[in-house]
Amino acid sequence: MTSSLSQDEIRRYSRHLLLRDVGGPGQQKLKAARVLCIGAGGLGSPIIEYLAAAGVGTLGLIDDDVVSLSNLQRQVVHSTANVGKLKVESAAERVAALNPHVATELFPVRLDGANIAEIFAGFDIIVDGTDNFPTRFLVADAAYALGKPLVSAAVQEFYGSVTTLQPYVLDEDGKPAPSWRCLMPREPEGDVPTCSQVGILGAVVGVLGTLAACEVLKLITGVGKPLIGRLLMVDIRDMKVDTIGYRRRPDTQVPELPGLQADVG
Repeated sequence: MTSSLSQDEIRRYSRHLLLRDVGGPGQQKLKAARVLCIGAGGLGSPIIEYLAAAGVGTLGLIDDDVVSLSNLQRQVVHSTANVGKLKVESAAERVAALNPHVATELFPVRLDGANIAEIFAGFDIIVDGTDNFPTRFLVADAAYALGKPLVSAAVQEFYGSVTTLQPYVLDEDGKPAPSWRCLMPREPEGDVPTCSQVGILGAVVGVLGTLAACEVLKLITGVGKPLIGRLLMVDIRDMKVDTIGYRRRPDTQVPELPGLQADVG
């Protein structure tokens, strides 16, 4: 059915409508979806652009940083003219230019325990493209506690990974799916080098961000098998792709965060 799509949308999404597994019903799910993109930088750029192009109805953009010249080697959602502008505003301009049917909600803030529950409450799916472990752990814990699907991607130098988390549901064997802390029980000790310290090949974020966007689109449309309990690892330097499985840890519990009310049983 395409009755809720305008003629412009039918033409725009014609290649989706031809896909047997997507079609009109899938495109309507995309139009109705609300996705929060955490980070409007390297990973966030392809995530935001491909979700917008696909017709995801509402994109939440959260990032407290501004565009700098050194970002442009990989953060393709931004332009030279927008150096100095808030990244969420710059990204929203790109979304509007790419697809006027997509609404954006901007959050030029840093996520913390005080604001994360309120922000997450308004979205169906969370996709994390941040570059630091404290935020990644906070996001994963909050998504678990609030019962929100989370797609999490990471990159460094020539390498990257992506996984999908729904620890509040049962897997095909009737067991709880693993959480982020089943994959990484605690934050790494010491300082973890950042892209600004060790560098990154610009196109690597394009590969991993696009893979993350694919996972989001699959979750929305119900197409295929998401990366739940699987970590997809990409080595661009030697062009190798591997997948490792991870399981639920017996001691895993719903995270308890200050000011955060769990939405799962």
